[in-house]
Amino acid sequence: MTVASRGNVAPRRAPVRALIPTLAAVFLTACPRPFHVARPYPAPTAAELGEALTARQRAVFSINARVRATSWLGGDRVRATVLMLVDRPGRLRFEAEVSLRGTVAILATDGQRFAFLDTTHNELRRGPACPANVASLIRIPLAPLDVAAILLGDVRLPAPTGIAAGVVDWDPERAADVLAVRRNDGWLRVLFQRAGAEGAARREDRVVGAVATGPDGHARWRVSFEDFSDVSSSAASEGNAIAPIVVSLPGTIRFAEGETSFDEGVEIKFKERTLNELPDANAFELRAAPGTTTAEVGCAPGP
Repeated sequence: MTVASRGNVAPRRAPVRALIPTLAAVFLTACPRPFHVARPYPAPTAAELGEALTARQRAVFSINARVRATSWLGGDRVRATVLMLVDRPGRLRFEAEVSLRGTVAILATDGQRFAFLDTTHNELRRGPACPANVASLIRIPLAPLDVAAILLGDVRLPAPTGIAAGVVDWDPERAADVLAVRRNDGWLRVLFQRAGAEGAARREDRVVGAVATGPDGHARWRVSFEDFSDVSSSAASEGNAIAPIVVSLPGTIRFAEGETSFDEGVEIKFKERTLNELPDANAFELRAAPGTTTAEVGCAPGP
């Protein structure tokens, strides 16, 4: 007996061509879309966001840290443990260590001059602390003051800041307030996310990222602050007062030049850090040991 003789009717199959619009609609609606969040509180003023950033900078003025850094060094993608000594005025000391090789490079700057020691080739380079030279070890080609601010978990506002003339916006994808201030020939957009409920004993506007743009509106550089946790400090200088603090700091900092992916930039993951210890001024100088080849270098063109 055939199927038809049992009273069953075989299902009709729609032509494949007829199904294409339906399938396309299914796939389009299944594609992930950015999740937009509306600001759940009244918009802050530019002055309020500027004060939040200033207070954050007063609370954290130096770090002594051990990080895992991924960066470009000599044309190669390098992952290394880096010991960092950073203070707000733009003084930096980085010591890069690689497994089975120990310390491979040291960079130090007092904010005006820099020195870079290549221990593998026993070479010491000295010169002005311009962005290209400061980026010799970790590829963040900015002025020492800007590099220090980023490693301390925020950004330096242009001087004069012009906060009063700043523009406040909202980024619905990052759920972040945006403070935009003029910088040189472009803009600096600083992103803040509010942590803590209204009226809570501890509420703060965290700096979660920044974008510096040129006159064409395209990004010159971008930074993202992620994986926040509370870090205690034994003491913080606040005028003449000394007071203990707890501050929320990013565990990961990602930096990218232009509009390239963060995966092609610098990633810094903090393993250990101590806040607000006054560093020895001699730590930001490098002196050539006997037999070290030394060279005075100028500044390469900036990015």
